[in-house]
Parts: sequence; C-alpha cells; structure tokens
Amino acid sequence: MKTLVFVGLLFLTATFTDFAQEPQKSDDPAKDPVSQSDTSKTDVTKQQSNTSSTDSAAPAPSQDYTRPDAKTRFKRYLNSMFGPMSLGEDIALAGIATARNSPEEWGPHWDGFGRRVASGIGRSVIKNTVQYSLDETFKLDSHYYRSKDRSVSARIKNALISPVTARREDGTRTIGFPHIIGVYAGSIISRKAWYPARYTLGDDLVNGSISLGFNVGMNLVKEFIWKK
Repeated sequence: MKTLVFVGLLFLTATFTDFAQEPQKSDDPAKDPVSQSDTSKTDVTKQQSNTSSTDSAAPAPSQDYTRPDAKTRFKRYLNSMFGPMSLGEDIALAGIATARNSPEEWGPHWDGFGRRVASGIGRSVIKNTVQYSLDETFKLDSHYYRSKDRSVSARIKNALISPVTARREDGTRTIGFPHIIGVYAGSIISRKAWYPARYTLGDDLVNGSISLGFNVGMNLVKEFIWKK
C-alpha cells in the first residue's frame, strides 16, 4: 500500500514538473515571443506592400529625356518667336485672316496683311515669354518633342497631348499650364492692346482655344513632315 502511494506521488510530481516547464501563452503580445514574431512579420509585409503600391502608383522617370541646359532653353525661347517655323506660322495665319478680312477694320489688302503679320509676331512674343517664364520658375519643359515610338498611333497621340502637357526634370509628363496660360495670355493681351474694341473676353477665349487646336495641327506637321 505504501509502495502504491509512493509511486502515485512520483507520477504526480513528474506531471506537475513537465507542466511547469511548458511555455505559457500570454495574453500580452509584448510578453509573448511568438506573438511578437508574428506581429513583426505582419508589419514588415504591410510595409513592403505599401512601398510596392506607392512605387507602382508613381510615374516612372523617362529614360529617353534629358533636360536641356539653360543656354539651350533660352535659344529655344528666341526661336519660338523669331525662328523660321514661328514666322512661317505668323505669315500663314495672317494670310488666312487677310483672305477672310478679319478683323475687317484692317482691310483685305497688303497693308492689312502687314498689320496682321506684326500682330501675330506681337502675340507670339507675349505667349512665349509667359510660357518661358513659367517653365523656368517651375522647372518644366513645354518644348515639343517628337514621339520616340514611330508608329502612326503613337505619333498622333503625342501630337494631341503635347499642347496641354509639359515635362518635369525627370522626363515624366504633367499638366502643361505654362503653355496653356501663355496661349490665352497672348490672345487676351493682344486683343485688348491693339485689336478693335468690339472684341469681348469671350471672343479672346475662343481665339485662344482655336490656337491650341492649331498647335495640334503644327505638331502633326512636325511628326510627319517637318523633320528638323
């Protein structure tokens, strides 16, 4: 009988000792090494997921674009007002306006044509000066670049979106507000400065919108005809 009792006590002692040595799961994550490990892994996974989402949402820098230096940018500014392409555009528009006798106060003859050419150059100076100033201030580039993708669809798309976009320093596109503001400033200021007084602000805004559309046409010429 004593032997059985002694064996029973030994069994209970061994069982209690094994139970005492087992790791106890704590309700407090700070005291539970397993919980801390799981939490750390979860946090790392969330951080990697958030970083991946942010990277995929951000536009990738363009590998084909290098921002021109200040001298090149200024040369382009002068060329945008007095270069052959710009002067050709002013002469073409003056010819169309003379044929339509618009505005009629300037007449349909050579003197009216000369006045319209001078008006186009003045408007171009205003537009490009505003655009150049904003580009330099905000470190943007509103210059037109032909599409690197030479497929027809890509070239047409580039011609369509370029009048309303600009390039950041890394080559990614953003809203081209320097060009847009420049176009409307040129239209409004020139109309108020030397055009007949009968033109309203609404007329000026319509004229500016037509100019943006004309830019698309000129861009298509640069994509498919004018290679310089």
